Amino acid sequence: MTCSVGVIGFGRMAQAIISPLLKSGKLKSDQIIGVVGRRESIASISERFPSELCICTPDSSEAIKAWNAPVKILSIKPQQLDLVSKEANQCIKPESSNSLLISLIAGVKLQRLKAIFSESFCVRVVPNAPVFVGSGLTGISWGDSFPIDKVSLVKDIFEPISELIDLPEAQLDAFLALTSSGPAYVALIVEGLADGAVAAGLPRELALELAHKTLSGTASLLNKKKLHPAQLKDMVASPAGTTISALRHLEKSGLRSALIEAVVLAAERSKELS
Repeated sequence: MTCSVGVIGFGRMAQAIISPLLKSGKLKSDQIIGVVGRRESIASISERFPSELCICTPDSSEAIKAWNAPVKILSIKPQQLDLVSKEANQCIKPESSNSLLISLIAGVKLQRLKAIFSESFCVRVVPNAPVFVGSGLTGISWGDSFPIDKVSLVKDIFEPISELIDLPEAQLDAFLALTSSGPAYVALIVEGLADGAVAAGLPRELALELAHKTLSGTASLLNKKKLHPAQLKDMVASPAGTTISALRHLEKSGLRSALIEAVVLAAERSKELS
C-alpha cells in the first residue's frame, strides 16, 4: 500500500486495524496520520506506536493532511459526526477528490456520508471486537458504482484481522446487532456461567477458565462439524438428566427470548442512529 492514510478517531478499534498493517509492512508508520479528540490522548497512544507515526488533534496542521489523504478511516461515535463534518469541510481541499472514505460509524447510512463527503468514494465497514485478536467478522456495504481498485484496497486493510462479509446496506444493522454487540452478550453469559460454577463450589479463577474453554470448545464443535445448535443441544441433553433439567429452567426464565430481543433492540438502535 503506497498511499497515506488519515485516521480520524484513533481509538482502540482504529489501532487494532492499523497495527497489523504496520507489523506486516503493508503500511509504513510515516504514511499514517491519526487524529484524536483530546490532546492528553496523544502521549499514551504514541507509546504504543513508532515515533514516525503522527498523532495529532483536530486543530493542528497535520489534521488537514489527514483529511486530504487518499484513504481516510472515520472511526468516531455517531453523535460526533456533525462536529467532525464541520472540521472536514474546513480542511478538505478540492484536489483530494476521488479519495476513499471508510466509515466505521454505527448506523450512519451511505447516503448521509456521501452528502457530507461528496469528494470521496464512501464505504461502510462494521468490524467486531474479536478483530483485536485477528479473529473478527467485518461486514462491508459498498453502495453503487464503487471502483474495483478501491474494493481491493479496503480488503487489504481488513483481511489481516477478520473474515469479510459483503452485505447490502439494509442488512448492516442486523449484522451489527449480532456480531458487534454480540460479544457483550456472550461475555455476560460466560460471566453468568462462571458465577454459577462458583456458587456450586468451584474456585473463581478455575470457574472462569473453564467457562472460557467451554465457550471456545463449543463454538469450535459447532463450526467444524457444521452442527445446528439444536443438534448439539440434543446430543448433550439425555433423558431425565442434568442438562435437560438446566435447559428447562433456562426456557422458563426466558433466556432464548431475551437474546432474541437483545439483537432486535440493538438493530433498532442502530437504525435510530442513522
